[in-house]
This record gives sequence, structure tokens and C-alpha cells, in this order.
Amino acid sequence: MSAKRRGATSVIDGLHQSGSLKMMFPRGAGPSLMSVVVNCAGGMTGGDRFEIEGAAGEGASLTLTTQAAERLYRATGDAPARLRTTLEVARGGTLHWLPQETILFDGCAMERRLDVSLACDAQALIVEPLVFGRAAMGEMLEQASFRDHVRIARDGVLIHAEATRLEGCVASQLEGSALTGGGLATAAIVYAAPDAELFLDRARDLIGPMSGASLKAPDLLVIRLIAPDAWLLRREAIPLIAALSGADIPKTWTL
Repeated sequence: MSAKRRGATSVIDGLHQSGSLKMMFPRGAGPSLMSVVVNCAGGMTGGDRFEIEGAAGEGASLTLTTQAAERLYRATGDAPARLRTTLEVARGGTLHWLPQETILFDGCAMERRLDVSLACDAQALIVEPLVFGRAAMGEMLEQASFRDHVRIARDGVLIHAEATRLEGCVASQLEGSALTGGGLATAAIVYAAPDAELFLDRARDLIGPMSGASLKAPDLLVIRLIAPDAWLLRREAIPLIAALSGADIPKTWTL
């Protein structure tokens, strides 16, 4: 889908949806166009293929979130689930990518990729939360296959990249790793905007002792949240997202 600016607000410029992925557009979201991605299938498993594309046109503001946490269920067969997300922001545009947690279940298999393309003065807030099993339900993530790639470019120049790979017995890989530091929930947050350096101290005040924030460039703030479980991750992430976005957290996060 794409958004364009009309007067002081942003409106739908183009929309295509098919399969079990649908989009809803809540009212009362302010000048930014709010789009909620809904997976009618209720989760993903081996062999599923999903693609999400979002674009904020010149001067437009677009917020993309999800109706609920995404669940990666046990895969049958050799084919992993695949998710490809492509985001573009034109000159003077703003895009907030705010999906709720992706929860990995035991035996899941997933290949995921996120590509973000920014114009010279575009702004983006990218949030990707991950939860390794539902601790409150007594579930443990023992075996899994998870591959994740994130690429963010400005004017065609790569400014940020991440790659994660978990294979086989992931319980031992997660314990004490740089990805989770022994926690069962984590979130990568990237704020790419001209005023990014102004938020470094604020971000460090809001995050817990397991998390960290660093300024890669005056216009690029990178934060890694780590928490013992999903509830504590949200408690840390919500005020941080609100501060960086300058808006209330999407309502779907609080339902």
C-alpha cells in the first residue's frame, strides 16, 4: 500500500491485498495514515509466503502496525515460512513500522527479510520485537530455524544492516548470546531521522539494564531491548516508541 499527502493529512494513494493478509484503516489516527495488517490465518507455518509493501509519498506520514502478535507455528516438511517486507519513504516523508511481537514456537522454521529505502531527508522508525516461546504458558523454545535480514538504505547507500540465524537446538544458542543476553524477548529499534542524536540520552533513560542504545551517526539511533519475557519487553518498548514517534502507541498494542 502507499500513502500520499493531501493538505495537512495523509491518505491512501494505492492499495492491493490478497490471500490471508488484509489491511484495516482505523479512524482518528491524526494527520498520519494508520494501517493495521491483519493475518486472517492466525499465524504462519512452513510453506507460507507473505509479502508486505508500504510506501510514504513526498511529505506523507504512514504508520504500519499489526492487529496482534504474529505466531510462527511448528513447521511440517522442509519448506520454511517466508516473509518479505519492503518499505519506501520519499522526500519529506515519515514512516513508522511498528509490528507487534513475532512469537517463535518450538519447531518453527522462518526466513524473514526487511528492506527499507529512505530519501535524503526522509524519517523512519523501525521496530522488530521477537519472543522466544511463551514463558507465561510454560512453553520452551528448544528446536527452531530462524533467519532474519534487515537492510536500511538512504539515497541508495546502506546505513544499517542486521542478520540473525538460529538453527537446531536454539535453547543453548540463546543462553548468554549477544542477541538476547539470556532473556526470552528482544526488540531491535532503529530511528533514522535528522534529530536522532537528540534522543540518545532520553532512550538510555527509558531502557532497562539489559538493553542498550547507540548513535551510529547523527541521524541514526540504534536500540536493542532485551527482557526476560514479552510483558516486560512491552513495558520497556511502549514509552520508547511513543517518545521516538511523537505519538501515542497504536491502539492495537493495548487491546
